[in-house]
Amino acid sequence: MPNHLAGENSPYLLQHAENPVNWYPWGEEALEKARQEDKPIFLSIGYAACHWCHVMAHESFEDPETAALMNQHFVNIKVDREERPDLDSIYMDAVVSMTGQGGWPLSVFLTTDGKPFFGGTYFPPLRRYNMPSFREVLLSVNNIWAKDRQQLIDSGQQITEHILKSGINSDPSQELQPELLEKAAFALAQAYDWKHGGWGSAPKFPQPMAIEYLLYRASQGDRFGLEIAEHVLLAMSKGGMYDVVGGGFARYSTDNDWRVPHFEKMLYDNALLSRVYLHAYLITGKVAFRRVCEETLDFILRELTHPSGGFFSSLDADSEGEEGKYYLWTPAEIRKALPDPADFDLIMDAYAITESGNFEGANVLQRVRDDASLAARLVISEEDVAPRLSRVHALLLQWRQQRVRPSTDDKVLVAWNALALVTFAEAGRYLSRADYVDMATRNAHFLLAELHPQDRLLRSWREGKARHNAYLEDYAALILALLSLYQSDPETAWFSSAAQLTTEMTLHYSDPAGGFFDTRDDHGPLLTRPKDLQDNATPCGNSLAAQSLLQLCAYTARGDLRGAAERALRLIQPLATHYPTAFANWLCAIGFALHPTAEVAVLGPAQNSTTIDLTGVIWEKLRPFLVYAHSDLPVPKDGPPLLFDRPLIDGQPTAYVCHNFICSLPVTQPEALRAQLEALS
Repeated sequence: MPNHLAGENSPYLLQHAENPVNWYPWGEEALEKARQEDKPIFLSIGYAACHWCHVMAHESFEDPETAALMNQHFVNIKVDREERPDLDSIYMDAVVSMTGQGGWPLSVFLTTDGKPFFGGTYFPPLRRYNMPSFREVLLSVNNIWAKDRQQLIDSGQQITEHILKSGINSDPSQELQPELLEKAAFALAQAYDWKHGGWGSAPKFPQPMAIEYLLYRASQGDRFGLEIAEHVLLAMSKGGMYDVVGGGFARYSTDNDWRVPHFEKMLYDNALLSRVYLHAYLITGKVAFRRVCEETLDFILRELTHPSGGFFSSLDADSEGEEGKYYLWTPAEIRKALPDPADFDLIMDAYAITESGNFEGANVLQRVRDDASLAARLVISEEDVAPRLSRVHALLLQWRQQRVRPSTDDKVLVAWNALALVTFAEAGRYLSRADYVDMATRNAHFLLAELHPQDRLLRSWREGKARHNAYLEDYAALILALLSLYQSDPETAWFSSAAQLTTEMTLHYSDPAGGFFDTRDDHGPLLTRPKDLQDNATPCGNSLAAQSLLQLCAYTARGDLRGAAERALRLIQPLATHYPTAFANWLCAIGFALHPTAEVAVLGPAQNSTTIDLTGVIWEKLRPFLVYAHSDLPVPKDGPPLLFDRPLIDGQPTAYVCHNFICSLPVTQPEALRAQLEALS
């Protein structure tokens, strides 16, 4: 018999709807039940692609005896962390303060008023891994609740007070310091792993925002920053964590060599990583970086896109009950997929595939020989290697698609979609890929139509239903995405929608002390109103908000937007220097704030050859400190103020370049525009 999750929309919650555990979604019904029955709450937080969430569910939540114990003594609540990042943030902070570490599944015990008093992550069904069994934990908590409840209440109060006091204490009046950017780059270089690439040891996570910051610097001539960025991008793209057959990146590598991934694929990772590969290509001209970018975006198009234009959240790590089964290969399977002996030899040599394999008796594909080595071994030209590999990868993909696919978390989240929208829009204009711009416009239409009823943005959509208040990250990311799309498809509606969302964001999320709260002012009761200032796997809402305000200010010259952005940036200046991987998107925002911004307006018919040539100059190289607006005359009233009062020169399409309140002479020739832009680099 289904439990109370049967009416939910989240695939993760629906995975648990048939559990014998009497699960409730987070809400007043469950909280009131705990108060009425005087039972503690067991809160379990996870997400659909989480491997260990599946393991604990199978071992404990599907077990009738364990479920009976849970139902007898607890009110049990399930939360999808991707739908409710506010709850995840609050109770993750609590578990980290109690245990020193966190992760998913997140398992927390709460008093009847929602205060956490004990918690952890995964608990096994039997005592092992130096951990108590989950049933032992349940019995112990119930025993103390019955016999010494005050101890748990006092513990919950202390942990709650710790959460309320935690935060970043900085002086918001301190001016932005350019030297901070140099110190942060030096810290990134000092911590870099030159042997394997990346930062930290296994499990090894990609750091796309740190790479993005180094590429920002590289675009301004920082050769050492570019060397680090290239090194890690090449290390990650050899395969393993990167899917060389179908494109796209897994969540992280379980080893230091980026070889054996945790196989789940998340939309946000692929959105952020494809963007840094795009930027690396634009700076270096190396086609390998462009190939990874396009293969990753094509993976999103093929496997994570709803017919109406939304992007799905993730692919599971497991298929047919086994982690990674969909992505692994044996020599026998490859021989069947590649009947041409030359193709077979190419793959076997490129990836050093063996009968014993490199992961549980099978092979994760990771390049061990570069193009030159392969060409020499196979007696072919080096130029032929990449196209031949691409052709053979396509054959392997056709074969792989006959397997049982990992399940898809098909909910659409605004913030994650917006991150992907930015990359599709940028790749479209920089690579002259009209199909990518078309995808970006479809996605934007979908998000605005389905998730922005009137003056309120919502967080999550699935099967025609939009739910949950949006969070700061949803607003800020979508504002940035619409501004990026406007630069690829200069329709006034994109800009005006970004401006409207900015008004809503500043009205409902602002913190008078500086920065923004993560939740809307009418969000509903929580233990605390969260305000996350650290970039994690995705940029935090506050760093995205600062970026969005700075960009919109460049279009509008609104000093209030600039002031709000700078107040947020000042909050994290000291920490960003010392912990750059935890504040990397903030560093990008500070760099944008301190660097002269090129504000470029092009007036003239869109299809005029001169207009096209002028715009082509703007996007011929990476220009991270530039905003662009275009319109034919007359300029629409709700268009960017950057376009206002800009006449054509001699009736010709005309470009205007301004920065720091100073405008250069308008130009009608591409060469003159290029010279003005280069002078600002």
